[in-house]
Amino acid sequence: MKQHVSQSRVAGRCRAPPSKSYTHRAILAAGYADKATVESPLVSADTRATMRAVSAFGGTVDRSRLEAGTLTIEGFDGRPAVPDDVIDCENSGTTTRLVTAAGALADGLTVLTGDDSLRSRPHGPLLDAIEDLGARAESTRRNGQAPLVVGDSLSGGTVSMPGDVSSQFITALLMAGAVTDEGIEIDLETELKSAPYVEITLEVLDAFGVDAEHTDSGFRVPGGQQYAPSGGSYAVPGDFSSISYLAAAGAVAANGGEGVVVEGAQPSAQGDTAIVEVLDRMGAEIDWDREAGEIHAAGGDLSGVEVDVGDTPDLLPTIAAVGAVADGDTRIVNCEHVRLKETDRVSAMAEELGKLGAEVTEERDTLTVHGGESELVGAAVDGRGDHRIAMALAVAGLVAEGTTTIAGAEHVDVSFPDFWTVLDGLGANVTDA
Repeated sequence: MKQHVSQSRVAGRCRAPPSKSYTHRAILAAGYADKATVESPLVSADTRATMRAVSAFGGTVDRSRLEAGTLTIEGFDGRPAVPDDVIDCENSGTTTRLVTAAGALADGLTVLTGDDSLRSRPHGPLLDAIEDLGARAESTRRNGQAPLVVGDSLSGGTVSMPGDVSSQFITALLMAGAVTDEGIEIDLETELKSAPYVEITLEVLDAFGVDAEHTDSGFRVPGGQQYAPSGGSYAVPGDFSSISYLAAAGAVAANGGEGVVVEGAQPSAQGDTAIVEVLDRMGAEIDWDREAGEIHAAGGDLSGVEVDVGDTPDLLPTIAAVGAVADGDTRIVNCEHVRLKETDRVSAMAEELGKLGAEVTEERDTLTVHGGESELVGAAVDGRGDHRIAMALAVAGLVAEGTTTIAGAEHVDVSFPDFWTVLDGLGANVTDA
């Protein structure tokens, strides 16, 4: 599917979708519970994969009240059954990693796989950690990539692992560790990248009545716990990764001073709240009313800045797109781990923005967008099968002269299924191919 985005001005009110990160964790936490209700979940390609995994482990996911914003889950109560079939995680790396640790709890074996992109992503440190904790965990191709085989009753213990590949490895072990006999203590061998995502995990665990904590060298979760949210329900907050595209649209293409107002922006542990500070530093007129949960974003004299995305990898595409519009250079540093997402997002943004006329310098750990030397002109670009690349290119397309045609536009379903409709509602000139 392709979408055409023509140079446009945007204004008005819109609402952020629920957080994908919180929804994944809430669905799996409800699976670990006896029974729980998840309010305001994001229903997308990725989160449906996590729902299927919970069902494969013996839980039941009732979607009959989704129109009312409610997902009711009968869980497997901390003891996942051996699935009847392979679990297909499709393109969801979060599902794969979180479910890998859950599958290791079962008496028998669980097999996980996914699409071409997912089967190229690294899982080695998580597999090694599970094996060090006494369970079975291996890659069928012995390269640390899916298909994966896990199981044989993970019981817990202490393990050392790197923190600079994926924070999802830590999340997976913390969530599974709460229902093991011994609990799990994780000693990090390197600096933790994407640390706010582990804080999201701790926040969700606490909401489900599970104790977990920081240690001097990592994290610890005691065993023998039960998942049970207060009142039997958990509400998912709005998604700041998705908010970043809407706020960026307001920053680069606001129709006068009216700008874009994004609802559903309540404070949370999400690291991507940093987009507010980044756009402010770049010169956008942006205001976050935390109590109301609203962000107002309008244009300004945008200038390039340096941004460290060590903890906020999902913001790289958004920042790069805004940087192509701003004066001067926007340097995105500490971004090597961003190459390990659905696609190599560093190279993808460098190449696709280049097609639109942006001047970009790509290094292994740095992406520099020379906005002052760029004149954006509509062109055919490729979303690379990556929802975040497609949405970031749409932001650039609002400013590019003429029309930008984005291939792979359907992949926004991974995290923001209504993205094109919302953009159109703000006044953007968006049409289907």
